[in-house]
Amino acid sequence: MSAWIKMISDEDADKELSEVLNLARTPHGTVDNVMRVHSLRPNTMKGHVTLYRAALHDETNTIPMWFQETISSYVSILNDCPYSYANHWKNAAHLMQDSIKSNKIEIALNSKNPESYFSGAELAMLQYCQKLTLQPGEMIESDVINLRDNGVDDGQILELNQIIGYFNYVNRLLNGLGVTTSGDTVGFYKD
Repeated sequence: MSAWIKMISDEDADKELSEVLNLARTPHGTVDNVMRVHSLRPNTMKGHVTLYRAALHDETNTIPMWFQETISSYVSILNDCPYSYANHWKNAAHLMQDSIKSNKIEIALNSKNPESYFSGAELAMLQYCQKLTLQPGEMIESDVINLRDNGVDDGQILELNQIIGYFNYVNRLLNGLGVTTSGDTVGFYKD
């Protein structure tokens, strides 16, 4: 466990915290530091888990899961958040199951040049992602119209917006409290 504030271990958790820690467990059976950092306030951990699972890893989302993770990774690159990037890029690469494709995408994202790999709807979504992350006060209706013009439906626009909003929140949580992956199992999926 690693952060700039105290985090409570499973062994030291009271009943209320234990219940929320169980809600936050990953498929690995662990609680990642991104959630454990809330251990002094279980109510915020519970809210965080709910928001995370609604924005990402929800089976009703129609944006392909690999691309949801790619969007998550791009927001994390733009915010210089190594914690989220490590986890969500590992997830994206795992879901792509194509190392050549994932390497090319990773280079495009890290150079902040998504147009070197993407086009159409995917590029439009990543451009919206970049503007909403770096210039949120400059968003205008034509940003959404551009998504529609590239084949992104309104439900997917909402999904995209929520993924971007969630990762802007969590990147600031992690960076602001010095949370690291020390002790975590990086990535959501069991190999």
